[in-house]
Amino acid sequence: MDAERPGPAPEGARAPARRASDDAPSRTTPGSLRIGILLPTREQAIIGTYAAAPLLDFARQAESFGFDSLWAGDSLTARPRLDPLVVLSAAAAATERITVGTAALTPALRHPLIGANMVASLGHVARDRLVLGLGSGFPMPETEEEFASVGASFTGRVGRLDEIADLWRTAWSAGEPGRPTGFQGKHWQADRLDRLPSPATPGGPPLWLAGSDTPKVLARAATRYDGWLPFLPDVDAYGAACRRIAELAGEAGRSPGAVTPALYATVTVNSDAVAARAELEHYISHYYGRSLEQMSAIQAYGWGSAEQCAEWLGGYVRAGARHLVLRIGSLEPEAQLKEIAEVLLPAVREIDRTLTDGGTKS
Repeated sequence: MDAERPGPAPEGARAPARRASDDAPSRTTPGSLRIGILLPTREQAIIGTYAAAPLLDFARQAESFGFDSLWAGDSLTARPRLDPLVVLSAAAAATERITVGTAALTPALRHPLIGANMVASLGHVARDRLVLGLGSGFPMPETEEEFASVGASFTGRVGRLDEIADLWRTAWSAGEPGRPTGFQGKHWQADRLDRLPSPATPGGPPLWLAGSDTPKVLARAATRYDGWLPFLPDVDAYGAACRRIAELAGEAGRSPGAVTPALYATVTVNSDAVAARAELEHYISHYYGRSLEQMSAIQAYGWGSAEQCAEWLGGYVRAGARHLVLRIGSLEPEAQLKEIAEVLLPAVREIDRTLTDGGTKS
């Protein structure tokens, strides 16, 4: 991944990544483009306020502004915030149309049966509007300490994530006739799973894998999960990964579109690109305790005017993205929400429509 391609910037700063569609084959992934926004639960924690009302106001505004989905991150002690499953339950109850999801949930921080029960409960509040992005744990010392604080092993966390996903799916179908009611895994064993609450939708909500573009991650996303949620800073690498996932999913006998290619991206919108970058730098330093330069080596960041950010995100749409999860790179994200909705959203959707009408999607 190229650390020199984080997003739009003023002259003399980093430039947006080259369009992957310049040399990529046509996209085969069906489905309309969807764009979501992250609830500022972590931002609340950074400034020292934990209040549900502003989050619910944010959720209602996001729905009224036309966002397709609403997301919440997860962390206990590494990057503290309110619990995403609790917050999303409240947000789902306060809204009617918008999808709610985790970006991303760390299942290992909870006992898997408690997790299965909480997710099923959330699903009944959200009805058919729930998606779970799942992560094995961000590779930072703080995350390793977080795992230790709940007695979870950081070593082998990838295999544990896959096993928990398998256990959850078993539990969510255990009440159906002829389906297994027990689970025997390497790390977890459970019986009488049919006694847990059944999910609102058969088989439970879609499970997306939050990960990078390593061969193993792509293989897991293609064969085990319903979506792929990376934050790759290189649009060309993103496009190549999308094509590889589609290829592997086809080889595994899955139908086109079985795996949703998504993207987790951070944008800071300001017509003054220098000011936008300064605000984003301030945000990242408080969020991660690291510099924007350090984090842009692994995460996708765009800053500048809404139009600049839209064109940058359009590169990922051209490369195959079908669901964008946007985090606003500001400790006061509410100030940018309306402009993002009124300018950035229609601009990105127009890029997608143009590609669809012209038959040139990559």
